[in-house]
Parts: sequence; C-alpha cells; structure tokens
Amino acid sequence: MEKVRLGNTGLKVSRICLGTMTYGSPGWRDWVLDEEASRPFISRALEAGINFFDTADIYSQGVSEEVVGRALRDFCPSREDYVLATKVFFPVDGRNGGLSRKHIMAGIDNSLARLGMDHVDLYQIHRFDNATPIEETIEALHDVVKAGKARYIGASSMHAWQFAKYLSTAEKMGMTKFVSMQNFYNLVYREEEREMLPLCHDAGIGVIPWSPLARGFLGRPAAHALDRQTTRAKSDNILDMKFGDADVETLRRVEETARKRGAKNAQIATAWLLAKGVSAPIVGASKMSHLEDAIAAASIVLTDDEVKHLEEPYRPKAIAGNLR
Repeated sequence: MEKVRLGNTGLKVSRICLGTMTYGSPGWRDWVLDEEASRPFISRALEAGINFFDTADIYSQGVSEEVVGRALRDFCPSREDYVLATKVFFPVDGRNGGLSRKHIMAGIDNSLARLGMDHVDLYQIHRFDNATPIEETIEALHDVVKAGKARYIGASSMHAWQFAKYLSTAEKMGMTKFVSMQNFYNLVYREEEREMLPLCHDAGIGVIPWSPLARGFLGRPAAHALDRQTTRAKSDNILDMKFGDADVETLRRVEETARKRGAKNAQIATAWLLAKGVSAPIVGASKMSHLEDAIAAASIVLTDDEVKHLEEPYRPKAIAGNLR
C-alpha cells in the first residue's frame, strides 16, 4: 500500500489507518470484539501493507491498548515497521480526565504500560480542554516528546479556533508542534471544509479523519438509507448527527458510482476522502469485509467529475462530532 508523509513530517504512513476502537472488551460496548476476534484484523492489515494503527486510552477503558499492543508485538516484531497512535483526555477507570500536566504525564505512562511499549509514534489530545491553560498542556506534551515517550503530537475533534490556539501557543513557546488533526469528515459531513481543513493545509498539518463512512451510513444500500440502525449506532453516542434527504441523494450517487466501477459503496466513499488530500482515513472494521473494502479503496482514483457528482447534493449541517 502507498505510504505518504504525515503532514510536513518525515513520518510515512499508509493511506489507510486501522482504527481500533472496535477491539477490546464487549463489556464496554456491545459492538466491540474481544481479543481473539480482534487479532485477525490487525494481522490482515499488516499483511495488506497498512502500517498505521490508532487507538485511545478510553477505548474499552484501556483494554484496546492492551489488545493492540500484544497483537502488534506478535505480528510485527520490528517496532520500526509500524506507526502507533493513541490519545489522552477522557477519564479512564473513573480517574480524572482533561489535559492537565498531571493527567498527561500519568496518561502516557499508563498507555505505554498497557501497550507494552517504550514509546508511541503519535500522542493525540482527544478533545479541547476548557479547564486547563493551553500553555500547561503544550509544555506537558513537549516534555512527553523530549522524554522519548512520543515521537510526534496531534489533536482530535475540536473547533478550528481551538486548534489554532494550540498551534499558535506551541509556536510562541518554542515547543513541540502539532503534526496531525483527527477530525470527523466524510461525504455527508463536510463542515470541516469551512475552517479546519484550510487551517491544516496552511499549517502543514496531516489530516486523519475518523468515521469515513459516517458510522456505516455510506456503506448501506441507498434503498434502505434511513430504515436501518446498526448495533453500534444504538449504543455509540459519539456521532450526534441525523441524516436527511440530501444525504440519501449523496448515498444514491455513491451507489451509482460504485455500480459503474464494479466497486462497493464503502470503497467509493473512502476513495472520495483519499481524493480530498487527507493523509489517511481511520477505518474501523468489525467484519473482515469492512477492512477489505478499505484496502480496495486505496487503489481507486476517482475522476474530478466523479468527485463533483458525489459532492453536489451536500447541504450545510449543524456541527457534529461531539465537539466541546
């Protein structure tokens, strides 16, 4: 699989990132796969040339990091051959959350212990923290990098003005710069194109969007766009967005394009993201077909006319993605 630079860094990542929120403990969410069921997905991803894996301390209350860490050590003994990202912000096991120096320092040590590693490649702040001075967060992240516990730092879903404050503060303090933004972005949620994506492009920030299929919506048959609710959707409160007529038309066009190309809806929707200049969509897979679709999407190059056709029905939406 093709590798690209993550933003302006020298770090090379595969065009597809395997998200591992789905792997850990079913006791946390009923759609999560246990360790035995999870391992084949990580093995297949590595086999296909995916070298980029994303997790978080909050996923299955830390169990995801344990499962992912063991699988990567078993299937890919050379630490240099894969890129591992995790996140900090939400409270784990009832402990305090946020982005205070105390929580970040404890968070990285706890994550490394669960992963069974001495460093992560990308350490991301999971949300914006209204209660902690930005300078405190920046200095703590800088110290994590200087201690060798993380190679790069990134951020996840927040407003563009919030991310801009982190970027400018790090610059002003002369400390470690952010290199990536993990945001909610797909064919039926394109509000990120207004401010966040231009900001990232201008600052040389790599974009690694989550939920490229809008929690499975873009992979459905158009005829059943609004009358299906997955097991995940029933218990996953992260995606606070409703679908409307414009979204159904977008899905119809995805299906039309897929039919013409002999592909699947999910492959076309992911290929659209790859055509938008992002570094690597983060793909979740609870069935092997989900992962195979993502792998196939990396080889699909949409024409400009196809991209325009897919984008045309879009209508502005209320902000979604669980921003704070």
